This record gives sequence, C-alpha cells and structure tokens, in this order.
Amino acid sequence: MFENGGMAPSSSAALTVDDELGSAGNADVVRELQARIRGMQRTTLDTRALPTHPALAELLPGGALAAGGVYAVDNSTTLALGLLQGPSAAGSWCAVVGVPDLGVEAAAGLGLDLERLVLVPHPGEHWLSVVSALVDVVSVVLVKPPTREGRVQQGGSRMSDTAASRLASRLRQREAVLVSLTDWPRTDARLTVTASTWAGIGAGFGHLTARQVTVSSESRSWAGRAKSRRLWLPGPDQRLEAVVARDDETRLRPVLSGT
Repeated sequence: MFENGGMAPSSSAALTVDDELGSAGNADVVRELQARIRGMQRTTLDTRALPTHPALAELLPGGALAAGGVYAVDNSTTLALGLLQGPSAAGSWCAVVGVPDLGVEAAAGLGLDLERLVLVPHPGEHWLSVVSALVDVVSVVLVKPPTREGRVQQGGSRMSDTAASRLASRLRQREAVLVSLTDWPRTDARLTVTASTWAGIGAGFGHLTARQVTVSSESRSWAGRAKSRRLWLPGPDQRLEAVVARDDETRLRPVLSGT
C-alpha cells in the first residue's frame, strides 16, 4: 500500500508518458518527451536550494536539497517521494522515471501536487536520455535505473563515470535535483531505512494503518558521521512526519515489527 501502491496512474492528474518511448531511438525519445511537457513552466529558484519536508531537513547537508545535487535512497520509495514533497508543495515540477508500480494516491497523500508530476513508468533502455530530457524542464527527477548485480546500467552495460559526470553537469546547469532509488556515483547524501515498525495488526485481525521507521543518512560533507531520525512514514493520516516521543506509544498499538 505504502511502498508500491499498485494504484493506476491513469486515475490521477499526473502527466503519464506512455510506454512507446521505450521503443523509440534516443533522439526520438528526447523530442517526444520534451514536446509533451513543453508547456510546463519550471519554478524559478531564488536560491540554490530546494526546501524538502521539515522532517527530513536534518538528514540532508544544509537542511535542503541542493540545486544540482544527487541523492540516493535505499529500501523505500515512500521516503524518496518524501524528498519531493517540499519542492512539489512549493510549486516545482517533479518527475518519476522507471517506477511502474508507483502508488499515485499514496504520493498525493504525502503532499505531492499531482498536477505538477510527470510519470514515465517504462523508459526502457533509453532511461538515461529520458532523465536528461526531464532535467531540462522539471526541478526534481526521481529515477529507478535498471541494475545488474547492484550496479546502475547504462543501456546493457554498467553506467560509466563519464555518463554520470555528464548528467551531473547537466543537473548543475539546470539547477535540478536527481533522487535515485539505487546506488549512484558521488551522491550528496544517501538515506537508508534501517528499521521499521508497522501499526494496525492485532491478534490475527486488523489492517496496516501506519509505519514508524528509522532513517539513517550519510554524506561526504559530514566526514563519516552518519545522522539518523525516527519518522512516521506514513503516519495514521498517511502523512510523513517526525516521531514525537509523547505520542510514540499511544499511536503505535497494536504493532507488527520488521526491517
């Protein structure tokens, strides 16, 4: 429900770019995608930082997403969407590439503006061209690239440092942000869900209503000192928020623990 959702994107106001892009050539992919979103206006930034959700701010260097930055998120699509919530709420356009089972209703519940969300569920082998095209017109791109043995793939081979550097340069030029659901070279920060506890399951009855997680963050700028925070992801109201000690016990009963 929360991580994958399984809810059809067609039921939302989000702009979904169909699967035919994956069968076109690289140049056709770029032209088709840019033509579809040409009418979108990127929010002009007054600063080189995009505010993220307040509950996530202390997990990021500088307390925000740096324009031109790259971030990796492990083990949680919901957490990655949480990073997009702040820019989306502020009026920025966002895009999600390579996540066909994205729950758009769950994304809306987290606070994303679906009218400023572009979905490319099946970019195919040209995913890198699709991401590059989106960087030109939106503020934040969430991507789940194809991998082989845990390594990001560019087409049929491991993504090269040269390709990663070119995309990083494009991000800086456009003042856009990349959030990856897999490992990525030279990230500004890497966020990982290290523990989780579900609420709503009783003695053989009930349904999942909320999840409390511990998120750990690592960044080169912190000289090896990781940071962590306890979050509702999502809470009983389907929102992302920081755990407050006084309501920790009362809001998390009955529970089912896991990782």
